[in-house]
Amino acid sequence: MEFFPVHYYAGFFGMAFGLSLILTPLCKKVAFATGLVAIPKESRWHKKQTALMGGAAVFLATWAIWLPVAFHKGWGTFGQPLLPLILCATGIFILGLADDIFNMDPQHKLAAQIVLASIFMIFGFRLDWFASKTANLFISMIWIVGITNAFNLLDNMDGLSAGVAFIGGVFLFLTHFLNPQMSPYSGQVLLMSAAYMGAILGFLIYNFNPASIFMGDAGSLFIGFMLGSMTVAGSPPQARIGSSVQLLSVIAVPILILFIPILDTGFVSVMRKLFRRPISQGGQDHSSHRMVAIGFSEKRAVLVLYAFSIISGLIALGFNRFAFGTNLVVVVLWLLFIVFFWSYLGKVKVYQEKSLLSDGGNHVLTPVLIEITHRRRLFEVLLDFLLITVAYYAAYLLRFEGDPGADFFMFVTSLPIMIACQILSFYVFGVYRGVWETTGVRDLMTYVKAITVGTIAPMLILLFIYRFVSFSRAVFVIYWILLVILVSVSRLSFRLLDEGIGRGGRKGLPTLVYGAGIGGQMAVREIETNQDLGLALAGFLDDNPRIQKRRIKGYAVLGGQEDLEHIIRKYGIKMIIVSFREKGAEKRREIIGLCTKMGVEVDVRQMKLQII
Repeated sequence: MEFFPVHYYAGFFGMAFGLSLILTPLCKKVAFATGLVAIPKESRWHKKQTALMGGAAVFLATWAIWLPVAFHKGWGTFGQPLLPLILCATGIFILGLADDIFNMDPQHKLAAQIVLASIFMIFGFRLDWFASKTANLFISMIWIVGITNAFNLLDNMDGLSAGVAFIGGVFLFLTHFLNPQMSPYSGQVLLMSAAYMGAILGFLIYNFNPASIFMGDAGSLFIGFMLGSMTVAGSPPQARIGSSVQLLSVIAVPILILFIPILDTGFVSVMRKLFRRPISQGGQDHSSHRMVAIGFSEKRAVLVLYAFSIISGLIALGFNRFAFGTNLVVVVLWLLFIVFFWSYLGKVKVYQEKSLLSDGGNHVLTPVLIEITHRRRLFEVLLDFLLITVAYYAAYLLRFEGDPGADFFMFVTSLPIMIACQILSFYVFGVYRGVWETTGVRDLMTYVKAITVGTIAPMLILLFIYRFVSFSRAVFVIYWILLVILVSVSRLSFRLLDEGIGRGGRKGLPTLVYGAGIGGQMAVREIETNQDLGLALAGFLDDNPRIQKRRIKGYAVLGGQEDLEHIIRKYGIKMIIVSFREKGAEKRREIIGLCTKMGVEVDVRQMKLQII
């Protein structure tokens, strides 16, 4: 197979990018002239009529560059082998265009997608992961149709689907460019992905927030089908997959490259099922929508999902650069972070219906499932089991520079002892009696004590049984440090997200707390945790000059009473909460008088702590 220098691919990319830049505004004019526009709906995110023909620009720019380049470089080598992909992707584009025009039923679209994916696989394109050809056929069908629909569902906010598709294309290109012998079709995939990326980026210039044009189903189905099909075409054949470790690496790479659309589709599907909503029904319940609900701007939500996609792509590249053990640890830690973040997003209320979990067991759900989802104790034990294993294995990798070698037997021998001692220590020290949302410094000290005892106890047992022969003391020191970090971060996860994300872009009445003492800090905590108040804290007001211009609980002490007018006008303050325990009523009247003199309308409240 012939491969080209990187500047050749950069040239193909640049041509597709330039053509897409030209075609997208033309498609926008055609869309408005023909009435192909997205009409705002209550279940949709956009608020104005927007052209829908952006997908045509991506489609035309991709093939307009790829076809002549393939003919020029050798049609028999670069064009003919992927002709089935071209024809089926064109069919998918036509299907999406028909849906944009006629609003087809979901079952009809799905049937057509299955037919086109089947035609593509008739020509021998399929994932060759398993010895069973039937299993490979089944997995390939699910993969292509699933990725196609995942990008269609991901197209729910300006620039999201196109941007993630571009990032996926970049990492697919890099995977094959850095491993040119990965697949018999690596050369063809490189050429096609270069044109594909350029066409998408040219469209993304107009589609990023605030979008002036959408890709429509014609575009989202096309870019999804293309990525799904190119990953199938670029998959290594069974002959090059030896051990189960190699198989896991082969499977992990495409999943990580397309992780965000897969994750968002799975997340939305599960949440809609829990709330008895059809999966095919549109709604503002995707990951991006939930990020906006907790305080992100639309642009920031999209950029955060871009970042998740980039990190997953970098991990995918690592599978061909690092040892499997190192990659496994990284993937597990990454997945744990994903679980915590998306669990936090799952707490956002976006449905009016009650969850199946709130029906008191009237359905097939068992008490065990309710225990897992509500009390989380079983989940905590399982999580700690995983964290202990990861920390202990990572300690061996760090101690022996990524290759435990013969010492791996010592790891396997001592791991059960480590898990048993550590879990027992957690139980004795009361780690499982805590509540994650209120984790504080005292809890962290408890974790340190429990981990210390849980580390020393296995060392004593190993000393008694094996005289500590062939065991490295440094491993246990590294393990202790890693587990302290992992357990602390996992327990603090919801609180860190609450105080970091929720605070950053909180919507509500701009509020000032007068008094930065204990009472004021209690008021801050209530404002942060009680969204029903509808308040967004701007900062503190305090007459003590020693703490002015400093930060307390992450919020600035903006000044004293003499700075009140400047602060109100600068931050648009609409509410002031007086937190004084003594002479609070007097201070409240004083502030009301000052606001009246200024001619500003500010609601002044006094905080009171009542124990009845």
